[in-house]
Amino acid sequence: MPDNPARTPFVVGNWKLHHTIAESLALCTELKNQLAAVRGVAIGVAPVFTALSEVARRLEGSPIAVCGQNSFHEERGAFTGEVSASMLADAGCTWVILGHSERRQHFGETDDGVGIRARAALAAGLGVIGCVGETESERDAGATESRIAAQLEGLLSPIDAADLGRLVIAYEPVWAIGTGKTATPGQAQEVHAFIRGRLTARAGAAGAAVRIQYGGSVKPDNARALLAEPDVDGALVGGASLRADSFVAIARAATAVR
Repeated sequence: MPDNPARTPFVVGNWKLHHTIAESLALCTELKNQLAAVRGVAIGVAPVFTALSEVARRLEGSPIAVCGQNSFHEERGAFTGEVSASMLADAGCTWVILGHSERRQHFGETDDGVGIRARAALAAGLGVIGCVGETESERDAGATESRIAAQLEGLLSPIDAADLGRLVIAYEPVWAIGTGKTATPGQAQEVHAFIRGRLTARAGAAGAAVRIQYGGSVKPDNARALLAEPDVDGALVGGASLRADSFVAIARAATAVR
């Protein structure tokens, strides 16, 4: 898988716990057809585990990447219910989302644990979309930067600088996920600039080149303004990725502003 090419916007649809195999195939077929002529943006979809291999087969020959929604840090063993990064690669994935706020909230994932999973995913040849973001109470308390700094430290500590080209950071303010609230373009840019500053301080030019997606109630009517900000390099899209028309509109918005 190639390194991040000059911060080309990366728009990924996280389907979460939605869509049967048949529904997933219908949606990815629509996306394959409607996005065939779109240039200047990288695109990915993250179906449920049960649909991954069939979606990957359906998307063969298209530029749409297939992403896992999570992976475990061990390769194999007595870990009921887990899926390893190499198994995702075997199913046709080239990327995996790690540390999503829903994983942290509902399944107890920790900052350090996300870093361990990221190292294993990179070793298996996958690109990693590592998620960071603050809760509403943390933002109200003025703790946004300290919380995100801790999440970044947990994610980045186990990762070699040589692997940063296969890392994407997704800033997803927890208070804006599935709530209908959205960070303003200015709020998003402020946090993205902070993240880029931390990455640059840690790894110089390699850190500065890491793409940073915005995630949090991204929709066709707000995507263009968000994606126009200088440090916003794409979107991690939830609910609006479940319909072809809205996801395609967001992908096209990414091409319009770069």
